[in-house]
Amino acid sequence: MTSATDPQQARPAPAGTTTPRLIATDLDGTLLRDDKSVSDRTIAALAAAERAGIEVFFVTGRPARWMDVVSDHVHGHGLAICANGAAVVDLHAGGKLIQVRPLAREDALAVVVALRTAAPGTSFAVELSTGIHYEPEYPPFFLDPGATVATAEKLLAEATPGSGAPVVKLLAHHTELSPDDFLTLARATADQRASVTRSSPSALLEISGYGVSKASTLAQCCAERGISPAEVVAFGDMPNDVEMLAWAGTSYAMGNAHPDVVAAASGRTVANNDDGVAVVIERILADRRP
Repeated sequence: MTSATDPQQARPAPAGTTTPRLIATDLDGTLLRDDKSVSDRTIAALAAAERAGIEVFFVTGRPARWMDVVSDHVHGHGLAICANGAAVVDLHAGGKLIQVRPLAREDALAVVVALRTAAPGTSFAVELSTGIHYEPEYPPFFLDPGATVATAEKLLAEATPGSGAPVVKLLAHHTELSPDDFLTLARATADQRASVTRSSPSALLEISGYGVSKASTLAQCCAERGISPAEVVAFGDMPNDVEMLAWAGTSYAMGNAHPDVVAAASGRTVANNDDGVAVVIERILADRRP
């Protein structure tokens, strides 16, 4: 990863872009600092954007149950896009699911079987709309004491606990492959059954329904509001942000961003620990003043 710590190192997007109506920002590694906090400067910038009539959407790989970190800082509509576009939630209603774009169980199972063959040693977790379940070998990242522990094949069977709940995403972890090599292999293996991305520095993949991404769900939300891509400013740092940054009319890679994100974005800001999102919002608002 690269790093930019001096605000003067921020590279602006091309001049003459449309006045923004919506800001779409990733959370981890982007809006949040490494300690998972939202700085006072960023809180003030988000509030100022909303007062100026610019909507703010949090667009994250996190599940709805992990949105407490920003629930106090959402304004206006209260909506957030979670699970890499698989869910739209209402943070004003405690994370109530408004929309789910699920991964079909038969497609999830096919990907599991294919990845076990292509990358022996892969372990899986299944994220349902009601919570996460995982295999015994899956690393203890954020394990839920109420989760079912079983093979992915059993977790995806129709007769398991929570089988009536939609599959929001499948998680796949490998202990030996590099993160980018694992991503490339999985995308080839999924073969139009699912969309595969990653946001973790480890070899942990996030697998959604085919065509589901931050970009596709954000596009739906914007279309409902009559907002064009040219009127959107987006921020991100990891491969799961690439499609969103390419779709938005103006986009910024963080100073700590993955090289693929830097290539996809139209601009560059400083790192998350240096409030890179706030730096750009402040500049946008300053440019709007008479």
